[in-house]
This record gives sequence, structure tokens and C-alpha cells, in this order.
Amino acid sequence: MLEEVYRLCRDEVAKEGTTNHVRKLYEPFTPEEISAKIVERVRPKGIDWNGEIEIIFQTIENLHAAVPGHTGDWYFTGKYPTPGGYRVVNQAFVNYYEKSEGRSY
Repeated sequence: MLEEVYRLCRDEVAKEGTTNHVRKLYEPFTPEEISAKIVERVRPKGIDWNGEIEIIFQTIENLHAAVPGHTGDWYFTGKYPTPGGYRVVNQAFVNYYEKSEGRSY
């Protein structure tokens, strides 16, 4: 899947398109599964620590209910308000996949 998304992102950057292909990586997972994976990744390793970590994200639906009419959900949904946002997210994934240190913008 990573290679497929990489190819799609690379092609999207080349044609200056406006599709966020990185979203495909998250589609198979629930918000709870993503939160659990983040906890797994940030939990300290190699030390004697017995604390608990819980990450809870507000749903997009509840965000819209809390801030009605606001269009700033792009940071969480990946639905960017400008073509430049799509170019940056796709280029960032291409850079990550190619282990490039270049800027995405």
C-alpha cells in the first residue's frame, strides 16, 4: 500500500493535482485504532515506567457541531481549502518515502 500511495502522490505532484492520496493510508482504520497506534509509538521504551497513556480525538462530526460553519477542519480531514495544501501533503509523502530531506513547499 505504501508503494501505491507513493506512486499516486508522485503522479499527483507532477500534474499539480488536488487529490490527497495520503488519506488512503488511514482509510482502513478507525479513529480508535489510530489513537491506539499513536499511544504505542509514544510510550517510553527501555525504561521502568508504569504510567498509562490515552489519546482521544474528537470526531469530525463533533468538531462540526462545536464550531458550526467553520471550514478549518482540513488539518484533521485532509480536505484542504487550496490546491497548495494538496501539493504539500503529497510532496511530503514523496519526500518521506524517498527519505529525502527536501522541503515539501
